[in-house]
Amino acid sequence: MNRADIVESISEKTGLTRTDVSAVFEGVLKMIEGELAKGGNVELRRFGTFRCVKRAARRAVNPRTGQPVDVKEKIVPVFKSSPKLRKAVSKAKIK
Repeated sequence: MNRADIVESISEKTGLTRTDVSAVFEGVLKMIEGELAKGGNVELRRFGTFRCVKRAARRAVNPRTGQPVDVKEKIVPVFKSSPKLRKAVSKAKIK
């Protein structure tokens, strides 16, 4: 399922136009992005939490050449799912 599928599904279920749903959906994503960019967390009850973590600098290996490469420290977004989401997913039928 992609963004267009999500917008279409919400539009059908709520009776709102795709344009309105798309604007709200985009707003939610921008809000999450903005909060993470400030270093904050976004908690969606019964779904999960988005937060940023600092990945330490490390030495990696270029798979093509086998040469060592220094990877700089960086901040990356992570998502931790809620127990309710994990339980629902554990019952899913994977194709």
